[in-house]
Amino acid sequence: MTTIAGCQRLQRAWFAAMARATGGRTFSTHECDWIWLPARRELMLMFPTAVSPAGLRPGLAEGVRLGAGTVGVWLNGAVRGQELGSFGFEQGWQPWWMSAPVDAVTAFDSSGTTITASVSEFDGPPATELAVARAEPRRAWHAVARQGESLVGSAYSFYDGIDNPRGLGGVFNMEVHPGFRRRGHGTALLAALAREAAAAGARELALNATPEGYELYSRRGFELIGRGQTWWLRLD
Repeated sequence: MTTIAGCQRLQRAWFAAMARATGGRTFSTHECDWIWLPARRELMLMFPTAVSPAGLRPGLAEGVRLGAGTVGVWLNGAVRGQELGSFGFEQGWQPWWMSAPVDAVTAFDSSGTTITASVSEFDGPPATELAVARAEPRRAWHAVARQGESLVGSAYSFYDGIDNPRGLGGVFNMEVHPGFRRRGHGTALLAALAREAAAAGARELALNATPEGYELYSRRGFELIGRGQTWWLRLD
């Protein structure tokens, strides 16, 4: 059974893979685990068991040196994050961790989607981040949904089989343009990406949903496991 701890490890692995593919890096400061994502100038602190000024101060200093515009902190829902406020952080959106058997998701129709790591409409950070779907060994797949010639949605799936006895893969960066929602594009993206992850060995899929996304995912076999928290600091 997928656990919140498993979802947290998956989220960290996804950010670490994105960092490697885009010229970022990971580092630690006094029990704080940081990931630098240069394409978006974001520095992420991943699931500390406690908020420690001894870990925060050097990490934030490194973020300033790297040129970070934003610092995010991902926390387990049981960890007290209030001390982050004294550093200027504000509480942000709440991840809703959800999971589903991969077979339940592959059963849906994926018509209108394409697995691709080249999207002519992308520029800036989205274009740079496509490198994660070209990295070898292949652990990430990117899909787009089109209606006619129009790009209407995109998402990634990710599966790292190293030290992953539960076979847990993930879906990340799901986006369907507002004018094309409720037309099956989100479902088709899920199905296409689930098939790629399943072929690589995934048996379960997890994701972090917004309350808005929960409606779609719960109808497509995903069940709510628990909730986390995020905190954000703007440096620009």
